[in-house]
Amino acid sequence: MAKKILILTLLSALIFALLIVLGLREEAMGSAQDKELATFGAGCFWGVEAAFQQVKGVKSTTAGFMGGRLKNPAYEDVSTGKTGHAEVVQLEYDPRQVTYEKLLEVFWSIHDPTTPNRQGLDVGTQYRSVIFFHTPEQERAARFSKENLEKSGKFRRPIVTETLAAQEFYKADEYHQKYYQNRGMKPACHIPS
Repeated sequence: MAKKILILTLLSALIFALLIVLGLREEAMGSAQDKELATFGAGCFWGVEAAFQQVKGVKSTTAGFMGGRLKNPAYEDVSTGKTGHAEVVQLEYDPRQVTYEKLLEVFWSIHDPTTPNRQGLDVGTQYRSVIFFHTPEQERAARFSKENLEKSGKFRRPIVTETLAAQEFYKADEYHQKYYQNRGMKPACHIPS
């Protein structure tokens, strides 16, 4: 019996090694590419998070802060507008189900990218329009998308959205996570209906 177990173990190891050699390791282990990060700032993170939660292929959303000087900022710190952070939503998404370009389309559709440091009634640098890219491919896609939107003539004013390399992400308190969903409320931020 022990000899059969040893033979099966060796056979399994051999098959796994063969899969690696054939380039099928991702299928054998589960693809590491089934999750990627995207981070967007488009005003109040409650409404931004609610919008991205509706997108098929977005696996999780987390409200937080990025782009500032203070380590581990609290909401109260960021809301002063003095830390340099933006309210952002960081997404985990499956690129096999939704493209980064589609996420950019959603981003552009849920806020006014022509208003510096403001979305609706929310005013301050923490509400700025910003795309934090995690890869060179995301940077290229974000810049290309912005250029195309500018050329489209959809907006009469210039687009002020920043495109910056992702920095350290600070998760906001639980109170801010899935704010509308957890309260059974319809999003009431600046999100167009």
